[in-house]
Amino acid sequence: MLSSHWQPMADVNRLRSELDRLFGQVAGGNGTSRRGAFPLMNLWEDDSRLYVEAELPGFEMEDLEIYVTGGNQLSISGERKQPEREAGAWHRQERAFGKFRRTLDLPGDVDSDKVTANFSNGVLTLTMPKSEAAKPRRIQVNAS
Repeated sequence: MLSSHWQPMADVNRLRSELDRLFGQVAGGNGTSRRGAFPLMNLWEDDSRLYVEAELPGFEMEDLEIYVTGGNQLSISGERKQPEREAGAWHRQERAFGKFRRTLDLPGDVDSDKVTANFSNGVLTLTMPKSEAAKPRRIQVNAS
């Protein structure tokens, strides 16, 4: 005889996956993204800077707004406008149009006055110098 067990976490995960698919949300906390998170982003750092790359095909720089707030939060927003079609019928429409806003918590504070942005071939690259307080410091140890 087969027994069926209620698996609440499986149901919750299935519901979350479906909601993420419908609303294009980003998974919480662990830095991974679900399908639909837009734009896709990479974040990395070296000793003195944080870097972000965001894939934004079909955008113009004037369609984007970029903010660093509170020293450690990056926000990118914009709008992809739907092209005007005078005649014909859509057979497939997979590219999303409309407004978006994506916010990332950065792993440390940055000097927002020195952030630079480069937009080339549909890829936005941000270079964000770390604030002096966030930079690693080598401590000199004196032996006695």
